[in-house]
Amino acid sequence: MTPPHRERGSATVELVLLAPVLLMLLWFLVCCGRLSDTRLQIEDAAHQAARAATHHHTRPGAAEAARTTAAAALDDAGITCQDLTVTTHDTPSNGTTATAEVTCTVGLQDLALLQVPGTTTLTARATAPVDRFRSRTPRFEDSEAHWGANRGAGGER
Repeated sequence: MTPPHRERGSATVELVLLAPVLLMLLWFLVCCGRLSDTRLQIEDAAHQAARAATHHHTRPGAAEAARTTAAAALDDAGITCQDLTVTTHDTPSNGTTATAEVTCTVGLQDLALLQVPGTTTLTARATAPVDRFRSRTPRFEDSEAHWGANRGAGGER
């Protein structure tokens, strides 16, 4: 057994030696948490984009709605994409599905201590059912407007 006076300061030395390792571990956990949260937000944006695409009758309308909805969802979540790509794969028709794929390149520059790459690309894909009984007239505009403004409801008479 060693005398107690010889072990003085050993806890301080151990802490000094372990502190960098513990800080790197903590930084790694922060990095993993950020990537996990970002991945979940991108999956949510893909689900919202697919659902938005189901409300349109044409492929260009569905693609634009999906793109706009995904960008807004990521912006609301505080995710900044250096490169955002939203792709729709189907023309939504009644009783089918609409698929949206969201690809986002996010920067990791603020985690430079770990020497992680500058960016990473995350992709999510979601499919939403198109309502079988949705409106078949895509021209219905505003139910609160007077008859003449509602061309889809026969206001052109």
